[in-house]
Amino acid sequence: MRIDAHQHFWKMDNKLNDWPTPDLKLIYRDFLPEDLAIHLQAHHIDKTVLVQAAPLIEETEFLLDLATQYDFIGGVVGWIDMSSPEFPEQFAKLTNHPKFIGIRPMLQGLEDDQWILRPEVKRNIHILVENDFPMDILIYPQHLPYIVELLKEFPTLRAVIDHCAKPDIQHRQWEPWADSIAEVAAFASVMCKISGLVTEADHQAWQTSDFTPYIEHLLQNFGTNRLMFGSDWPVCLLAASYDKVVEVVESNLPQTMAKEDSKLLFGGNAQIFYKL
Repeated sequence: MRIDAHQHFWKMDNKLNDWPTPDLKLIYRDFLPEDLAIHLQAHHIDKTVLVQAAPLIEETEFLLDLATQYDFIGGVVGWIDMSSPEFPEQFAKLTNHPKFIGIRPMLQGLEDDQWILRPEVKRNIHILVENDFPMDILIYPQHLPYIVELLKEFPTLRAVIDHCAKPDIQHRQWEPWADSIAEVAAFASVMCKISGLVTEADHQAWQTSDFTPYIEHLLQNFGTNRLMFGSDWPVCLLAASYDKVVEVVESNLPQTMAKEDSKLLFGGNAQIFYKL
């Protein structure tokens, strides 16, 4: 089964999203399942992981409704306020839905880089660990040391780093990203999505080779059994088409990569991680 492990949908008139903003003209419109289907067919992708784009339970419920209607949506990574005392009740309610497969706090947009280490948040992370429930981690490189600290306390937390922690590829940022992502990779329960890279590069002038050292570093540290492909469609359209995103990843994989390893990266790992 081939899986796109990271994509989004939004409908502008339902008022559930305050992003994208009007200045992002390429993606400031509705993006719904009918718009994605043609790309999935072209690349023989059977299932997708639909990820929240707004910190609202109502948006998660909207995405779950779409997932009920479209079989190719394998599941939804939604949002609940992990600092809220109401988290346990809300989590229990959403996990009744068979396609609620993960949770994503939007750490990159919070003022406090150490928010994930707050006591009230960690109380609710205990619930995720107890239920062996996945968490997507949306961060920038400066957050990685706090994720390492979190994982030292919760070494069995099933987590995946979205968009490789967003290194600044346009300006060829390497450190502290490289060392910090390697520290995270030392925890066996953590995976990483090769996704969102094109939007961290120069949108107008990126080259496929710009991504080579980053993907090679991820392969070296996570291995082929803990990486998963994600298109980050339609956000990727700011810098590249769906076709080009697939090409960037495929072109940067070793020519000697075994077919079975490629199958893991393009589906098998996501299937295991999200229990699809």
